[in-house]
Order: sequence, then C-alpha cells, then structure tokens
Amino acid sequence: MLRIALQSKGRLNEKSLALLRDAGIAIEENNRRLLSQASNFPVELLYLRDDDIPQTVSCGIADVGIVGLNEVMERGFDVEILQHLGFGKCRLSLAIPKNLDYTGPEFFNGRKIATSYPGILKKYFLEKGVDCGIREIAGSVEISPAIGLADGIFDIVSSGGTLIQNGLKEVEKVMDSDAVLIGTPGLDKEKREVADILMSRFTSILRSKGKKYMLVNVPNEKIEEALAIIPSMKSPTLLPLADKGWSAIHAVVDESEVWDKADRLKKIGAEDILILSMEKLIV
Repeated sequence: MLRIALQSKGRLNEKSLALLRDAGIAIEENNRRLLSQASNFPVELLYLRDDDIPQTVSCGIADVGIVGLNEVMERGFDVEILQHLGFGKCRLSLAIPKNLDYTGPEFFNGRKIATSYPGILKKYFLEKGVDCGIREIAGSVEISPAIGLADGIFDIVSSGGTLIQNGLKEVEKVMDSDAVLIGTPGLDKEKREVADILMSRFTSILRSKGKKYMLVNVPNEKIEEALAIIPSMKSPTLLPLADKGWSAIHAVVDESEVWDKADRLKKIGAEDILILSMEKLIV
C-alpha cells in the first residue's frame, strides 16, 4: 500500500484529486477524514497542511506526496522530486510599493522584507550580497508595507492581481514553482513499483494536455506532403480507404497548431479532416 500525502485544502487540493481520478484512482471523498483508501488501486491518501508534506514524506510517514515546489525548497527536507505535474504554476517574487523606484537587488539593503518563505529568501539575498531584515509572517503578507511592518514583500505571485490591489509592483522573480510529486528516499521495491505505475499514468495525462487527435483523408500522391505538415510521433499511421487512391492519416498535434495544419492540408487536396479531443496518451 502506497501512502500519498495531499494538501487537505487550498489551491492544490482539488487539482491533485482531479489528477488521481484522471489516473483511474477511485477516491472516497470525505473532507473530515485524515486518511482515505482507494477502492481500486493500492494507495491511501493522507490529508495534511501543505507545509507539513515535505517533512512527512522525508521521514517516511507518507511514501509520496503532491505539494508545491516552493514548499519543498523552503522546508529543505530530504525528499526525492519524482515528477513535475504541470499545475499549480506560480512564482516567488519580491514586490515593493508601486511609487518607489527600483534599482536592483541592492535596493533591499537595510530594508525590511515580510515573507512566509524566509529560507528561500535568505539564500537568495546571500547569493546577491544583500543585507536586509526578514520578517516571517504566516499570512496576509501583501498588506505588510501598507501598515508599516515592512518595506517590501516576498510572496507567491500568480496573476499579480493581489499585488496591484495592495499598491505593490513585482520587481524580482526569485523562482518558479509548480506542483511536484515527491518521494521518500529509498522506497522499497514494492512501493516503488506502485509509484512507477502511478507516475506512468500521470505522464500519459500530462502528455495529452494541449493535444488533439487529427484524422485526415489525402490522395496517395500527396501522402509525403501531408506527413511533412503533420509528422507523427514515431512511424505514421496510414490506412487505405475504400475509395482507391486515397488514404487516411492519423496524427497527434498541438492544439495551438490545429487550424494552421488544417488549412495547409486543405491546400494540398486533403479532405474530411476530423479533430478529436484526447484524454490520455500512453507511449
């Protein structure tokens, strides 16, 4: 049985559960339970605060966990980063009141910065040779300059809307973050096999994001031109049609390129172009 630590609530909880469901894991929903077990796969879920997940995985209470990379870097516990999961993307940035002129990292010398991530910030300022005061705050970091608690902040930024609402501007990005699957170093063979299956399923889901399945009928003499427009992942899939002289090509393409490729295919005589959504891509 593989134990997975998940955030009990907050921005990563719903997306983590959705990823597990997409991976075919049947989960019993009960927000009041600390532990829940999947009915069709050898995993159980342990619900925790996000900042407790790295330590819990590091000491082996949970075998793997889904948490933001920012929490992994801040806590500094010995865990293995197994996989980036493609959601929960944000950045950790320094911000100051919008009416101040920013001159570079040296701006922060002698100033006070409020943050919930003192470890990451101390390392950054040490690398930059900046000497400033760091005030650790558990929440509502963005209001610190307005109430005179700090001269600037270091916090998570997604869209930047919260900074604008509080009269702040982003001046330095220190790191990017996203949701990651972390593991206890040295998982035993049985648990590692389960984790590998889980990661394989996650990979198939991630690979299908932003992809479309394209089926197109082309004259046989145009097959090479068509394949140049929609190259396949490995070897092309070609199927002869009942109408002699024609073949069907199947390909996976980026969603952003669908219309451009469809227009180019039509110009070389392709017909009956069918675009389908994709759920999983297993390779």
